[in-house]
Amino acid sequence: MIKRIALASFLLCLLAACGNKGPLVMPDAKPAAAPAPAAQPAAEPAKTESGTPAG
Repeated sequence: MIKRIALASFLLCLLAACGNKGPLVMPDAKPAAAPAPAAQPAAEPAKTESGTPAG
């Protein structure tokens, strides 16, 4: 019985060791500058009830 527990513990430790390789923390990298927002399209002129542009 003790052999089974020891084997199971060993296998669980091996499975826990599998994963990402490398440093445990992310390096201090500066984020890239955010791109400028796209230009907004010009607002359409207001239309009257007849459907023609006002003004």
